[in-house]
Amino acid sequence: MTERKKYNLIGDRRFYKKVCMITLPIIVQNGITTFVNLLDNIMVGQVGTEQMSGVAIANQLVFIFNLCIFGAVAGAGILGAQFYGSGNHEGLRNTFRFKLVSGIVLSLAFFAIFIFGGETLIGTFLHEGQGGGDLEATLGYGKQYLLVIMAGLIPFALTQGYSGTLRETGQTVVPMIAGIVAVLVNLVFNYILIFGKFGFPALGVVGAALATVISRYVEFAIVAVWTHAHAEQNPFARGLYRHFRIPASLAKQIFIVGLPLFVNEVLWSCGMTFMNQCYSVRGLEVVAAFNIATTIGNVFNVVFLSLGNAVGIIIGQLLGAGKLEQARREDNQLIAFSVFCCVITGGLMCLVAPFFPELYNTDALVKGLATQLILIAGCCQPIYGFIHATYFTLRAGGKSIVTFLFDSAYMWVLSIPVVFTLSRFTALPIQLVYLTAQLTDLIKVCIGFVLVKKGVWMKTIVDKNE
Repeated sequence: MTERKKYNLIGDRRFYKKVCMITLPIIVQNGITTFVNLLDNIMVGQVGTEQMSGVAIANQLVFIFNLCIFGAVAGAGILGAQFYGSGNHEGLRNTFRFKLVSGIVLSLAFFAIFIFGGETLIGTFLHEGQGGGDLEATLGYGKQYLLVIMAGLIPFALTQGYSGTLRETGQTVVPMIAGIVAVLVNLVFNYILIFGKFGFPALGVVGAALATVISRYVEFAIVAVWTHAHAEQNPFARGLYRHFRIPASLAKQIFIVGLPLFVNEVLWSCGMTFMNQCYSVRGLEVVAAFNIATTIGNVFNVVFLSLGNAVGIIIGQLLGAGKLEQARREDNQLIAFSVFCCVITGGLMCLVAPFFPELYNTDALVKGLATQLILIAGCCQPIYGFIHATYFTLRAGGKSIVTFLFDSAYMWVLSIPVVFTLSRFTALPIQLVYLTAQLTDLIKVCIGFVLVKKGVWMKTIVDKNE
């Protein structure tokens, strides 16, 4: 490796200090969130397999909502980071307004979908398998959980608007603190309401949903109150609610940049849910095993997901300031760092794979299958890290059409047909079906490498005087 290549892939101390200042608070926040979600999942898993599976299926639907919110605010977030980099507070304020309005509209839309179509959607995941299981009871638990969790949709959407805007300005500590407090509230109320402690009734899955809703409101209250109470640090918050008029030229730009990202998140989340539905045709034990594997996987995924956010923030600010060559150099270093970190997290996943499923009150068939799925996901961590960093690189430069083709279009054209065909028309074990689906992403790695190397994302897309 030449000295120049080393320089391109390995940054100096100041670079890693900057990355850590942005990434570590996000890792801590997301890490605590996912760790508490892990404890929540174990608590529900202690009640029974049907309860655990019902909540897991309902959360698949909530997952689509969450990704739709992320997609709706993504375009405004890209512009917001560049507005901040160029010193344009009014532009940042208007992108913030867009996030709040779109979040409320989407929340109301999903509220209607869950009310009128929730039972049907949950039912598509319920199939007999080798391990048996009460499908009717699982459906009932899933409906109970979904009905309560809907009360947390709007505060979740508003929190993403506030937290995302704060992160775009480099303020990651407050969202981290809000997230920590929220997950601790969630954990305490889960223990109280699921098992009926301190004189409260044992509510099971309903208690789990109530605890989550309470934590959503707590998190929103913290970020909103802090943002407006510190307007001198957050000038974009001044006059935020005086009106919701967004300049037509900016609204058009947000739609041009953001619509493909929104469609991408919708199709990607629906695609992930559809693939999980394909896996579920092999039986309820597969649903339970995937729930266990996904729960521990989410804890380790925090690293590459948070580094992806760092890519979007750092590269977006550099592009907004017109520092294109520095953006190219630091992007290469960020991608290499993400892959390196994922080698470590993947190894740790493989180490815990045999032990984690033992924490659940379920049968040996589910535990064994979960262990194998965790091992597969652990081995694929470096692939996930490279793809995620590449995705955020393309997004930072406003290449929304390219990111759409790179992400969800790729999934629906290649990954989903592979899973659908193998799960329904072959007798391959579900472990091999899952492994094959993950390895199809190696093609995506090659595509991402070419796109990043060509520099198609190196573009400043905001006007300092907007």
